[in-house]
Amino acid sequence: MATERQKQAAKRNIGKARKAQRARATGVRVPRQNQGMSTAEKDRLPDAEFAFPEQRKEPLTDARHVRNAIARFDQVEGVTDAERDLAWQRIVTAAQRYGVAVSEATWRDLANGGKDRR
Repeated sequence: MATERQKQAAKRNIGKARKAQRARATGVRVPRQNQGMSTAEKDRLPDAEFAFPEQRKEPLTDARHVRNAIARFDQVEGVTDAERDLAWQRIVTAAQRYGVAVSEATWRDLANGGKDRR
């Protein structure tokens, strides 16, 4: 159940979204609020750009997305251990490409808290 404060925040957000949508419809260039990837941009990516290509989960398009894929790796549902092994290989390859340091040798080390928590 939403609190009154959450309801007020949701109404404000809807109002802002409608205002931006009206402005865009009349040709005004309204900048996006976040720095993330839009759904349309994500839909245009080839399957090879994802850690889990069959499910199209965890895009690996830049260093920020690689770090996010590592952080959220254990939250991905509906995949087998074999798929996780392949996804981890894709993440490590992308991390090398974008200069992201990965201290874990396998994805199983993520569940153990990494090397420094053993």
